[in-house]
Amino acid sequence: MGDVAELLDRIWRTDAAGMLGALSRRLGDFDRAEEALSDALAEALKRWTDEGVPESPTGWLVTTGWRKALDRLRRDAVGREKVAQLAGEAPPEPGVDDRLAMVFACCHPDLAEPARVALTLYAAGGLSTAEIAAAFLVPLPTMAQRLSRAKRQLRERGIRFEVPQPHEYADRLPAALAVIYLVFNEGYLSSGRSAQRRELAREGVELARQLAELLPREPEAAGLAALLELHHARADARFDSWGRIVLLDQQDRRLWDRAAIERAALRLRSAVRQGRTGPYQVQAGIAALHALAASYEATDWADVRALYDRLYTLDPSPVVLLNRAVATRFAVGPAPALDEVDALGDGLAGYHLWHAARADLLATLDRPAEALAAAERALELATNPAERELMSRRVGELRRRL
Repeated sequence: MGDVAELLDRIWRTDAAGMLGALSRRLGDFDRAEEALSDALAEALKRWTDEGVPESPTGWLVTTGWRKALDRLRRDAVGREKVAQLAGEAPPEPGVDDRLAMVFACCHPDLAEPARVALTLYAAGGLSTAEIAAAFLVPLPTMAQRLSRAKRQLRERGIRFEVPQPHEYADRLPAALAVIYLVFNEGYLSSGRSAQRRELAREGVELARQLAELLPREPEAAGLAALLELHHARADARFDSWGRIVLLDQQDRRLWDRAAIERAALRLRSAVRQGRTGPYQVQAGIAALHALAASYEATDWADVRALYDRLYTLDPSPVVLLNRAVATRFAVGPAPALDEVDALGDGLAGYHLWHAARADLLATLDRPAEALAAAERALELATNPAERELMSRRVGELRRRL
């Protein structure tokens, strides 16, 4: 039974979206689909142990779930009317459209952001409620309520389990990409008490890959997958053995996953060749320049700066200009970079990384007193424990210079 339980757990993690999508599309109800699939999993645990695993496990689970759903529907008056409306044959084995339908339903822009994130991880990523609660450092009952509320919103808002038409991607795809990016970022550098949660970052990478494979003609899906793969390839070098952040210029590049970097770069090149550049592709291009450089000093900072200029035309955010100023430091010089950073003060004065960037530039320009004041302010504003530790070290270094 242990082997069967492990197999079912793997199937859920890899095929939850397809199975739930197949049943939800036919039943028109996520709750009924989830309930039916839960019954099917319980039956599989008993029967597969005695009878062996069927040739098509996911097909068996969907067919069994379909029958369980019809049985439940027949037991109530409203359900009997529903049974009469449904076709007698079970849904076929889950396919691409089923997975896409589930992903887009979970990431529907009409849902609140917490609901989208929770549903995506649960129904499209195959994580349990307990795993999602642990990932976001919230009590299990809180996450259970969040999932329940999200499912209710699906039903109340009449969100259909359908694959968007190609002309609808412009409206629907950005929400799906944003949710996956948020999942990865929360794992990459946590907003909670722990510095990072690599299992959550891995889920973000996997979701991005799945979406890119499901939508091969959508270059931004591939761009996001490449971006997350490039960042994740440096995971082993981003923190030291004490859990302290290691900045890019100090990372041991021998710890980077070079094979993953090459695959991500290849994915990005294929996306760019489609001729529809978006912000995720540009961000991936910047990450690729860093990842493919032989050393920090050998990075093509002029190209990095130019890509930030391109990114700003697509996403006119002051944070983009702040990152561009970092590239300016190496491509042009620290004084022009400081001018660029100071020009952003009205919009970013409450952002800890704006103060951290000022501190580094002021220190480089041999203005330690001003650098210390900026570093102390960055420390006050930082919330991530690893970032706070880093800024604390920086404050100590600057105090010793005075």
